[in-house]
Amino acid sequence: MKTKLSSKGQVVLPKAIRDRKGWTIGSELTVEDRGDIVVLRRIDDVPATTLDDVLGCTGYDGPRRSLDDMEAAIARGARARG
Repeated sequence: MKTKLSSKGQVVLPKAIRDRKGWTIGSELTVEDRGDIVVLRRIDDVPATTLDDVLGCTGYDGPRRSLDDMEAAIARGARARG
């Protein structure tokens, strides 16, 4: 399948693709530029992310550390390399 870019910068998506994706008139899509490709994704398909969703995503399983603890550790590491 192929399509053309209009003079207004619009692209017509083939009906078969719209039907397969369930995209109807008024569907809102996100547009992602990924270098040599462009990805369209229905906004409803992109789950909202909350802080609770990403908290702990680093895999750290130790005790909680304060910002002061982290800054002190960074300073110790810098001095050790120094």
